[in-house]
Amino acid sequence: MSLNILEITYLIASLTFVIGLKMLSHPESARKGNLIAAVGMLIAVIATITIYQPFDSSKAINYGLIALGLVVGTVIGTMMAKKVKMTAMPQMVSFFNGMGGACAALIAVIEYQNHTIGVGSGFDGELLVMLLGLIIGSVSFSGSMIAYGKLEGKIKDRVLPMNQLINMLMLAIILGLTVYKMLGYGDSMVFYGLLVIALIYGILFVMPIGGADMPVVISLLNSFTGVAAAFGGFLYGNKAMLTGGILVGSAGTILTILMCNAMNRSLTNVLLGAFGGNKAGGAKGEAGDQTVREISISDTAVLLSYSQNVVIVPGYGLAVAQAQHICHELEKLLEEKGVNVNYAIHPVAGRMPGHMNVLLAEADVPYERLQEMEEINPKMGNTDVVVVIGANDVVNPAAKNDPTSPIHGMPILEVDQAKNVIILKRGMSAGYAGIENELFFYPKTRMLFGDAKDSLQKLTSEVKEV
Repeated sequence: MSLNILEITYLIASLTFVIGLKMLSHPESARKGNLIAAVGMLIAVIATITIYQPFDSSKAINYGLIALGLVVGTVIGTMMAKKVKMTAMPQMVSFFNGMGGACAALIAVIEYQNHTIGVGSGFDGELLVMLLGLIIGSVSFSGSMIAYGKLEGKIKDRVLPMNQLINMLMLAIILGLTVYKMLGYGDSMVFYGLLVIALIYGILFVMPIGGADMPVVISLLNSFTGVAAAFGGFLYGNKAMLTGGILVGSAGTILTILMCNAMNRSLTNVLLGAFGGNKAGGAKGEAGDQTVREISISDTAVLLSYSQNVVIVPGYGLAVAQAQHICHELEKLLEEKGVNVNYAIHPVAGRMPGHMNVLLAEADVPYERLQEMEEINPKMGNTDVVVVIGANDVVNPAAKNDPTSPIHGMPILEVDQAKNVIILKRGMSAGYAGIENELFFYPKTRMLFGDAKDSLQKLTSEVKEV
C-alpha cells in the first residue's frame, strides 16, 4: 500500500515539473511555474524520506543529517537568490548547475561502494548507469565552476597548446576505461581514475570557450546535469528524480540546438572553434570611414520624441548598469507621445539563455513588446531610430560583411537597416567576443557615451520637456 502511495506521489511531483516547465515559457506565469515545480520537488523529497525509507530509530542520526542538509541548503540557496543582482544571474545559474552535477557524481560514488561485479558475470546495467552518472556529473561540475569563474571575471580564456588534441585523447581514455570497467576488470582505482579524468576534462573543455559562446556552454552544461540526475533516478528507482532529470536534460539540449541555429553554427564548431577567444581586425565603417559621431542628450530626446517607430536593443551593458527600469520608463513616456516602441531580442544577447527576457520582465516590460530577431528584422527598414543599450556583437554588421571575422555567418539584429542608430556605451571598447563593431563608424550611427542608467535618466528628463 505504501509503495502505491509513493508511486502516486512521484506521479504528482512529475506532473508539477511538467506544468512548471510549461509556465516558464511566459514571464507572467514564470514565477508561479517555478513555485509549482518547487512544491512538487518538496513533496517528492518528503515522500522519499517518510514512505520509501520509513523512520528507523537505529538510523536516527541519518535522518538528523538529512534534516540538517535540507535546512542548510535551503537557507544558503534562499540567501544567495535574494542577494544576487541581475548582472550576476548567469554566474548563479552556472554555480547551481555545477552543484547539481556534483550531486549526481556523488550518488554514483556512494552507490559504487556497495556494488560488486566479477569478470565474466555478464552485462551490468547498474554499473553502466553509475559510470555514466559519474562521468557526466563530474564534467558538468568542473565545467560549470570554470564557467562561473569566467563570468565572474576571475578566470580568463586560456587555450593550451594542442588543446583539442588533448581533449580528444582524454575522451578516448574515458571511453576506454569505461569499457574496461564494464568488462569486469580493474579495481576501484579505475572508477576513481575516471572521476579525476572527467573533472580535468570538464576544466579543459570549457577553459578556451568564451565570448558570445558562453550562453551556449551554460545551456549545454545544464543539459549534462539533467542527464546525470536522470541516471541517479535510474539507480534509486525514483520516478520523480528520473522525470526531473529527463526534463532538464531534454530542455537544455533543445535550447542548445536552438541557440546554435541562431548563430548559424554547429555545436561542434562552438565547442572547438573558441569563438570568444579570437580577435577580429580593425573594424571599418562604410567605405572605410573611421569617424565616430557623437550625439547629445537633448538631440537624442528630440529625435526620439518626433519618431514614429523606435526599437530598443538591450544587451549585457543594460544589465550591468541596472537600467532596465528607467529604460521601461522612457519607453512608456515615448508611447504617451504617440511613438511606437518595441524591444529587439537576440537569442544569445547577455551571458545566459533568455537573459534579456528575464531582465526586462523584472522591470514589468509588456511581453508583447519583446520581439525575436526573426520578427523584428523585417521591420528595421521602417524604423526611425534604433537605440542600442549595451549590446555589441549581436548588432555587428561584420557578421554579414566581413568573411574574416570570427562571427561571420552569425545572424544579427540588422539595426544598420534603420534610418538612425543611437548607441549608448561607456567607450569604444570591443564586445565580449573581443571584436570591434564596425557599426560604430557608420554615418547613420551616433554614439551617446556614458553610463547607461545615467544617460537614460537624463534622456527621460529631456523627453518630458520636448
